[in-house]
Amino acid sequence: MSVPTDLPADLPGLDPAWSRRLTVADATGTKHEWHLLDNGVPDPVGTLLCVHGNPTWSYLWRRLVAAAPPGWRVIAPDQLGMGFSERLPGPRPLEQRVADLGDLTAALGVTGPVITVGHDWGGVISLGWALAHQEQLRGVVLGNTAVSMPEGDLGPAVIRLAHAPGVRSVATVGTPLFVRATTALSSPRLPADVRDAFAAPYRTAARRRSVGDFVADIPFSPGHPSRAAQEAIAEGIRSLDVPALLLWGPRDPVFGERYLADLRERLPQAQLHRYEGASHLLPEDAPQYADAVAQWVTDLATGRPPRDRPRSTGAQQRGLGSALADRAGDHSPAVVEVGGATVSWAQLHRRVEHLAAGLTAAGIGPGQRVALLLEPSVDLTAAVYAVWRAGAVIVVADKGLGLRGMRRALHSARVDAVVGGAPGLAAARAMRLTATRIAATTLPAAAARALGVAHTLPELERAGSTAPAPPETDLDTDCAVLFTSGATGPAKGVVYTLRQAMAQLDLVGATYGLTPDDRLVAGFAPFALFGPALGIGSAVPDVDVTAPGSLTAAALADAAAAIDGTVVFASPAALRRVVATAGELTGPQRTALGRVRLLMSAGAPVPLPLLRELRQVLPAAAAHTPYGMTEALPVTDVCATEIEAAGPGNGVCVGRPLPGVEVRVSPLSTTGAADGELTDTVGTTGEIAVRAAHVKDRYDALWATERAASRDPGWHRTGDVGHLDAEGRLWVEGRLPHAVTTAAGVVTPVGVEQRVELLDTVSSAAVVGVGPAGAQVVVVVVVPADGVRRRAGFELAGPALADAVRAAAGTEVAAVLVTGRLPVDIRHQSKIDRREVARQATRTLAGARARTR
Repeated sequence: MSVPTDLPADLPGLDPAWSRRLTVADATGTKHEWHLLDNGVPDPVGTLLCVHGNPTWSYLWRRLVAAAPPGWRVIAPDQLGMGFSERLPGPRPLEQRVADLGDLTAALGVTGPVITVGHDWGGVISLGWALAHQEQLRGVVLGNTAVSMPEGDLGPAVIRLAHAPGVRSVATVGTPLFVRATTALSSPRLPADVRDAFAAPYRTAARRRSVGDFVADIPFSPGHPSRAAQEAIAEGIRSLDVPALLLWGPRDPVFGERYLADLRERLPQAQLHRYEGASHLLPEDAPQYADAVAQWVTDLATGRPPRDRPRSTGAQQRGLGSALADRAGDHSPAVVEVGGATVSWAQLHRRVEHLAAGLTAAGIGPGQRVALLLEPSVDLTAAVYAVWRAGAVIVVADKGLGLRGMRRALHSARVDAVVGGAPGLAAARAMRLTATRIAATTLPAAAARALGVAHTLPELERAGSTAPAPPETDLDTDCAVLFTSGATGPAKGVVYTLRQAMAQLDLVGATYGLTPDDRLVAGFAPFALFGPALGIGSAVPDVDVTAPGSLTAAALADAAAAIDGTVVFASPAALRRVVATAGELTGPQRTALGRVRLLMSAGAPVPLPLLRELRQVLPAAAAHTPYGMTEALPVTDVCATEIEAAGPGNGVCVGRPLPGVEVRVSPLSTTGAADGELTDTVGTTGEIAVRAAHVKDRYDALWATERAASRDPGWHRTGDVGHLDAEGRLWVEGRLPHAVTTAAGVVTPVGVEQRVELLDTVSSAAVVGVGPAGAQVVVVVVVPADGVRRRAGFELAGPALADAVRAAAGTEVAAVLVTGRLPVDIRHQSKIDRREVARQATRTLAGARARTR
C-alpha cells in the first residue's frame, strides 16, 4: 500500500475545506484510504455522487461542488489508485471498482435519494453503482462516456492506441503523456495552472500505475475479464426507471456521436444538452454544466410545473397538407420554378400522396427525422409535404450555415434519412451522416453507389402509387426541426409539433387575409414551403439562397410575373438590393410588381426610409414588418404608416401583439441580467417573453437552453430586449447578450444606432460594449457615407465624424471607429454580428493606430 501524498495548496477553484480522507474496508476486509471532495451538508435532502474517469480525479467536479443546490450533499471520490487516494498493488477490475464505490457510500452513511454523475470511464462505474442501489437512486447524469461499443465498433481509436501493450506502459505509466494528453483535448485550451492541477496526483511512474491498469481494464475483446460486468451494466440500465440527463461535448475524439446515440437508445427518457464546441473533458470545456446539473436536480426535487401553453382554437383536426388536399382537383399552378418546372395543385397533391406511401413502405414514418438537402424546387416542396404526410419530421438546416454548421446541426438532430440531389448527398457523405440516403432524381449507377443511395424519389413515388395511404398523424407529434441562423451563437434546432405549426399557419392566414386567390413570391426561400399549407401558390426568385442580398428587382419581378404574385416576402438586405436595382426594371416587370398587394419583411429591423423607397417599386403593396424569430413567428405586426405615426423612439417599433399572442418583459438588473418578474409595465426595458399557441415546443438536444428560455412556465424568453409603450406597441432595443453594462447603467444598442444612422455622414452603425461586464464603455462603429472604399478592418474615426456621432448618440460614447462594412449573419445578411464587432473593436482599441479617417 502506498501512502497518499498531501493535497497541494491553492489548486485553482478548489476549496481545501471540501477535501477529506476516509479509511474503508472492502468485502475482503482489506482497508483502503480514500480521498474525496465532500461539501459536508448535514442532513442532506439528497446526494450527488460524482465519479471521475481516467486519468482525471475529483478535481474535475469542483464546480459542481460549488454549485450544489441548497440542501444537497456532493461527494466526489478519487477512485482507488487514482487522484490522491491510496495506490494499489495491482489492477482493479470494473466489477471491483463498482463494489468499492458501494463500500465507500455505505461508510459515508449515504442512504438516498442519490443522483449519480459520471464522466468518461466513471460513467459506467457510476451506472454500476446505480443498478446495485436502485432503492436509493433518484436520477443519473452522464457526460461524454460510453457503456458499450455499438455493433461493429472497435472502440475509441485514441484509447485502443493507449491500450496496446507496447504503448501502454510507456504512454500511461512510464511517462505523463496520457495524463497530459487528456487535458490537451480541451476546447478551448485549459489554463496552465488547471492542467497542472489535473497532473498533480500523477507526478511519478509509481503514482501513475493505476492509470495504466485502468486503460488495461477496458474490455475491448469479448474474452476480457471485465467484459461480462460491462455488458451487464450496459443492458441493465435499460431497466432504470429514473430521470436521466446527458451532457455532451460534440468535438470529443474519444467518445463520438455513435456512443451518444447508443446511450440515448438505452436511456430513452434522457434529456440531452449538447455544448457545441466542447470536447471530451466536458466539465472543463463547458463550466456552465454545473449550473445546468444544479437546475435539473432542483427541478426533480421540487417538481417543475407544466408548460401550460395555450392551444389554438382553430381547426384542430386539419393537417399541414389539408389545404393541398382541398385543391386536389385544381389545375392552376401551385409551385413555379422561375425558368424551370411548374406543377399544379392536382399534380402536387397526387405526387405527395404517392411519395408519402412510398416513404412509409420504405420504413420512413412517424417520429423519424428527414433532412432535406435540396435547392428550392418542386422536388423540395413535394418532399416536405410527403414527409409530413408520412408522419415523419422534416429537418431544415440551410446551406447558409456552411458545411461545418450544417454538419453540426444534422448530427445534433440525429437524422434518419436524407433527401437530396447529387450535391446534397455528396455533402451528406462529407458530413459522415449515417442516415438512409434518398436521391431526388435517378442518378447513374456509379454515382448512386458512390453516394450510398438507397432510394430515389421517382422510385418511391412509383412504389407508393399502389401502396396504402399512411394514417393521419396526431396533432401533438413533432413535425419539424428548424435551425436558427446562428447569428447569435451556434445554430439551435427548434422543434415544432403539428399542432403548433397549424396554429402558426392559422395566425399568418388570418393576420394577412390570405385567400386561395393570393400567390406568394418568397425572397427568403424557406418561406416558399408555407405556400401549399396556406393554400396559396408560390415561387422563389432566381437568387442564391445563401446570399439574399443578391436579389435584384428584375429577378423579383420575373418571379412575380411567373406566379402572378400578390404577396412578397423578403429580408431587409434583399429589399435594399431591390431598391438599388429598380432602375433596371422593364415596363412589363413594373406591371408585375404593381399587382403585389402585400409586402412582408422580417429577419432584422426594417428601416422606415427603406419602406418608403419600396413604394416606388411596389406601389400597391401595403408594407408590413412582422416581428418574430424561428421560435415564434409572427409575434407582432406593424405597417409602414403605423411606424411613421409612432415616430422615433428607443428602438424599432414592431407593433402590437397579434390576436392570441401575449408579450411581457423581464426587467434588466444593473448587470444586464433579465432577472425581473414578467411585466407589461409601460416603458420598462427587459427581455421580451412571448406566450402563444404557435410558440415552438422546445429546443432540440439543448436541455439547458430550453430550461433557461422557458423558466417562466408557458412563456418563451426570446433573448431580445425591448419595452412596451402606452399604446401597447412593442419596441425592440437589441439582443440581451449585446446590452452594454456601463458603470452608469445598461445601454441597449438599437436606439443609439438609429440615432447615429440619421446622420448624413453615416451609412450604418453598430454599438457595442468594450471592457469588463459592469464597467463597459460604449463604442460606436460606423460605415461612413462618403463613398470612400475601405477595407473591413476598424480604424479610429476622424475628429469631425467622431464629434457628430457623439452628439447624435444620446449616451456617453468612449470611442468612434470606422470600417468598410459591418459583419452580418449569413442567412438574412441583415443582423449585425455585434459579438464580432466587439471583438474587433476591443483589439483595435487595445493597440489603436494613430492613423484616422
